[in-house]
Amino acid sequence: MTKNAYPRWLPLLLGFLGATGPLSTDMYLPAFPAIEAEYHLALGGAQITLAAWFLGLAIGQITQGSLADRFGRRLPLTISTALYTLANIGCAMAPDIHTLTWMRLISAIAGSASMVIPTAIVRDLASGHAAAKMTSKLILVRGVAPIIAPTLGGLMLEFASWHWIFWFAAIYGGVCWLLVMWKMPDTLPPEARVRLDFTGMAVRYYEILSEPLFLTNAMINGAALFSLFAFLGGSPGVFIDGLHLSPRAYALVFSACAGCYVICSQFNPSMLTRFGANTVLRVGAVVIVSAVSLLMVLSLAAMPLHITLAWWVLMPPVMVMMGCMGFLLPNSIVGGLHRHSAHAGTASALMGMIGFCLGAISGLLAGTLSDGTPRGMAAIMLVGGLVVLIADRHRRKLISKI
Repeated sequence: MTKNAYPRWLPLLLGFLGATGPLSTDMYLPAFPAIEAEYHLALGGAQITLAAWFLGLAIGQITQGSLADRFGRRLPLTISTALYTLANIGCAMAPDIHTLTWMRLISAIAGSASMVIPTAIVRDLASGHAAAKMTSKLILVRGVAPIIAPTLGGLMLEFASWHWIFWFAAIYGGVCWLLVMWKMPDTLPPEARVRLDFTGMAVRYYEILSEPLFLTNAMINGAALFSLFAFLGGSPGVFIDGLHLSPRAYALVFSACAGCYVICSQFNPSMLTRFGANTVLRVGAVVIVSAVSLLMVLSLAAMPLHITLAWWVLMPPVMVMMGCMGFLLPNSIVGGLHRHSAHAGTASALMGMIGFCLGAISGLLAGTLSDGTPRGMAAIMLVGGLVVLIADRHRRKLISKI
């Protein structure tokens, strides 16, 4: 299979696999209050399972990337989708919060293969604008997951317990395993596979991290995810506990915000063609800081007046922030991997590890600062937005010197 030549259905399959991440993240967000009630946890106590999920993704991605470069793309996906399925069965049957947290960690380590390896496959088959276009197709498919997942989770909670959310995830994992076994090609031929020992891997990681353009793009990606995961971790406490929305109503609010991400990701290729990646990233960085700054101002202004902000007041800046993700995430990934085609799996894994380590920190902070108001969530999102702006400034300085 040559570069820029791949079956038309392949982006659909890669997107379906990649949806494992947002599906496993977003579908159980409306269940946070129910999990806290069943396990007798304080407000924000369920956030530890989300932090464990993000930590597992960070651990899994850095190992899965190396495995994908060593053994090809198909074998690690086959094993990981099977383990992901079993771990979600463990989540569904968890008798306490500690078991649930450990099962979430294991499912994330396994599920990370379905997130990092499709990105490496894109790099195997395309580069430049073609890679960005293919990445946007992936986002279109897997972007359906964050739109429908919270709604699906909210509906499940109306008719069954939160355990059924994880039974559904286990079924989804089983379908992924069957699809990988049946249809997935291996886009990395044996002669191109990298056989490195531990020292060689450490050197490879160091070389990638020492490349300034990779590092600045990785920080843009990671800081954007830091803001995104602050919303993921903090929004159930804000909208359900603080504003007293039902899980189903919260799911609809979340889906509307996630839809902005998917829509903007589909405009991304045309924006790249018209303005170039440099301008798209620069404008995206400015807009995301403006949006989260507005959310912070609204949150602080309501405090001395003892005003409870309505959900529809919070939605516009959050929707703008989510829309920016559709431009920042795919372009920073492509920019970071541009000089690392020979070891795209490792580079993709490193970028994912940075992003999800920051996501784990963001999730823990969201739980710690959860008080039913948007202040803590907005503050974390603002920090992420400012880092995006700073990293983009350094990225543009580097490009100007090339």
